[in-house]
Amino acid sequence: MPTGIVGEFLDLKAETDADVLAMQCGDFYEFFADDAELVADELDLTVSQKSSHGSSYPMAGVPLSELTPYMKALVERGYRVAVADQYETDDGHAREITRVVTPGTLLETADDDARYLAAVVREGNDRGRSAGASATDGDAGGPYGLALADVTTGRFLVTEVETAGDLRAELYRFDPAEVLPGPRVRNDDELLGAVREDLSGSVSVFDAESFAPGRATHAVREQFGRETADSVGIDSELAMRAAGAVLGYVEETGAGVLASITRLTAYGDDDHVAVDATTQRNLELTETMRGESEGSLFETVDRTVTAAGGRLLREWLTRPRRDGAELTRRLDAVEALASAALARDRLRETLGDAYDLERLAARATSGSAGARELLSVRDSLALVPALADAVSGTALADSPVAAVLDRIDRERAATLHDELAAALAEDPPKAKTQGGLLREGYDDELDELIASHEEAAEWLDTLAEREKRQYGLSHVTVDRNKTDGYYIQVGKSVADQVPEHYREIKTLKNSKRFVTDELEEREREVLRLEEARGELEYELFEALRERVAADAELLQDVGRAVAEIDALASLATHAAGNDWTRPELTDERRLDVEAGRHPVVERTTDFVPNDLRLDGERGFLIVTGPNMSGKSTYMRQAALIQLLAQAGSFVPARSATVGLVDGIYTRVGALDELAQGRSTFMVEMQELSNILHSATEESLVILDEVGRGTATYDGISIAWAATEYLHNEVRARTLFATHYHELTTLADHLPRVANVHVAVDERDGEVTFLRTVRDGPTNRSYGVHVADLAGVPEPVVSRADTVLDRLREEKAIEAKGGGRDDGAAAGRDAADGDTRQVVFDLSSGSFAGEGRKASETRSDVETATNGARSTESEAVGAKQSEPEATEPSGLDPETEAVLAELADVDVAATAPVELLSRVQEWQERLDGNR
Repeated sequence: MPTGIVGEFLDLKAETDADVLAMQCGDFYEFFADDAELVADELDLTVSQKSSHGSSYPMAGVPLSELTPYMKALVERGYRVAVADQYETDDGHAREITRVVTPGTLLETADDDARYLAAVVREGNDRGRSAGASATDGDAGGPYGLALADVTTGRFLVTEVETAGDLRAELYRFDPAEVLPGPRVRNDDELLGAVREDLSGSVSVFDAESFAPGRATHAVREQFGRETADSVGIDSELAMRAAGAVLGYVEETGAGVLASITRLTAYGDDDHVAVDATTQRNLELTETMRGESEGSLFETVDRTVTAAGGRLLREWLTRPRRDGAELTRRLDAVEALASAALARDRLRETLGDAYDLERLAARATSGSAGARELLSVRDSLALVPALADAVSGTALADSPVAAVLDRIDRERAATLHDELAAALAEDPPKAKTQGGLLREGYDDELDELIASHEEAAEWLDTLAEREKRQYGLSHVTVDRNKTDGYYIQVGKSVADQVPEHYREIKTLKNSKRFVTDELEEREREVLRLEEARGELEYELFEALRERVAADAELLQDVGRAVAEIDALASLATHAAGNDWTRPELTDERRLDVEAGRHPVVERTTDFVPNDLRLDGERGFLIVTGPNMSGKSTYMRQAALIQLLAQAGSFVPARSATVGLVDGIYTRVGALDELAQGRSTFMVEMQELSNILHSATEESLVILDEVGRGTATYDGISIAWAATEYLHNEVRARTLFATHYHELTTLADHLPRVANVHVAVDERDGEVTFLRTVRDGPTNRSYGVHVADLAGVPEPVVSRADTVLDRLREEKAIEAKGGGRDDGAAAGRDAADGDTRQVVFDLSSGSFAGEGRKASETRSDVETATNGARSTESEAVGAKQSEPEATEPSGLDPETEAVLAELADVDVAATAPVELLSRVQEWQERLDGNR
């Protein structure tokens, strides 16, 4: 067992569950053994060897002042880093672990985005459950308690959500850097797998007792006061348990930021629009489908000039509101800022000089803020009067912008600013113990020490010149190093001329070093004064930092006001520069847009605006038209206009009347998720299921194709049933793009369904997509034309045209053979009198007549095909009207029984899952009979 430094390191490492330990050894932080190899690989450090009791251990280290960037790099890669600091004792020195830095408790970040630590608790008693126990069926659902803390700003949010889908949506929205699952959650492999799939952050196991109701409630009351939870409306035990676990984790890791967490904020779904993780991805709110920020809605509208403003704007876009009064207040502010260009520009110019006060408050309370951070606080507080001046006397003076500034306690802000201005040196050093942090005149005792130190230093600075004059010496210098202290250095050529009281201490190649009794006395005095000055100055600086930390809530207030004005000004700037208009909010169930545009696409193309009307009489639009004609853009722009309006933003349209919704749900093309065992069609059906279960008559639903991942008849059946269910049962405002033209007939039978299509101009065989949406259904999809545009080889396009013509004429399709195209084959065909081909039978969905001449099979197969087409048409229309009496069809009894059951089924009254099950049963019966 190693002893000494390595042994102490390994003992300390055993005390923590951190991945890496950085142990202070004098002026360095050292890593040993496996930790040294890990950090060397991750951070490209040099590995040396440390011997201990006959064994050799890998060793790597970084200077004391450079630990932060290395630690930050490790933590951002998902590692937990423990830090052991050195302290003096009577017997020398000792070391202890002072903090554990994790992804969710990292303060030293240059990223402007919020950095959340989350805790999740599921209903039930977590205590006493073994770590390896699996969740039972009864444990599989919600509700869930969720707490989110951004330790870099002190923000603390708690809520309760009902389902795992709601939980995933919230976690996706906030994207926490670290998640602490309660015991029941950590035993739910399916949920944890989904969380890991959605998030880029890490999952950490924390003491189960911290999630216990009693302990968690005590932690919350200790932090915020006994009555705070009740006063802010937290009546959920689950939310309290999650909140207590977060507080316990922050305290245990030693982040030192609990003092900056001053406000407990309860939030819930009642005031916000449900925007699940799928919809956030589909609408590309903060990143595109490719995972890039450029091209997202946030990147498009973000004109903020502060980090805090950018964070708040992102939150507004991902968590739209339902509170009409709050949205009106934001829109009033955006309108005032958009119309007052000069005042807005002056305001934004002033905001551009503001630092991130919320994060600076957290740094101050944690004890990690240096003099330069406190200077940033001073400079940011100095902007408060300038912001007020930019608003006063302008059109903004009577707007909500002025009200935002009025929330700041300007007197307290001015007092703190003045104290910092009087205390801090203008250009302080980075090191807190180096001296030079504070102004002259700030403290009398410090001024006296500085004067004495400067006097002693001046004596040393002029000593060389005095020695030269007094003793006639040349080549004399006075200097200082760690080994020799202060010394007089004389060239060897005159070294024998030095006076007798010089004592030689070292001989160099070309010179000798001496000391004198007076020099040693002066040195002791300088060192004493330096130490006294450093200790007093750092003591005074710590008191100043604690003074700032005591006003953390004030700094957060100013920071939030700056962020809100910045976010509002950003929306106004984008609206003014891109011809956006203020939406009219209404309680009516409608979305009426004139000349609407897609907020992102309009930046890069010559965009064709389109109108949209959804209301009580016209609440479900079936959107048809060619591929690549703009159907998806049309529907997404509708969802984004709705979302922007409920974020408090202007919208890209000539005019817009927007009825508030409680949720926005989208189902857009999905990718295979084979790693999770889910095909494209399964993902599509799960997304559809979520919408059918979650949407209400106050929601907006966007469906971009349903049922395309399976056989045609299955797909039409699913899309048909889903349309009826959404129309009859859910009654949500819906846009449904489809290539199943059979669905357009529903507009004749369902009162709120209407058809719209993207227009096409076809002249002389040339097709032009007009990008204009008109009422009524389209007559074809132009898929072959799109294949041609995509560069599909001409023979394939030509053959596809031929096949398409046969299908339109309801004729059989001959499958051309793929044999050798040589003379012998041609001779055999000629001898037979016809090309031998197989023919696709539309009624059975298989090839028929194999091995027969095409001339012998065409008429038979075409007759069967046309009969099947007629039967299919009757089956699809059976829901809407009773079939007329017909001659006997010649079908077998089993097929007739299936058709009779299909005619009798009430689609509107049948749950989608049951309907899908019956469709599958009918298909199996027909396949078996066939």
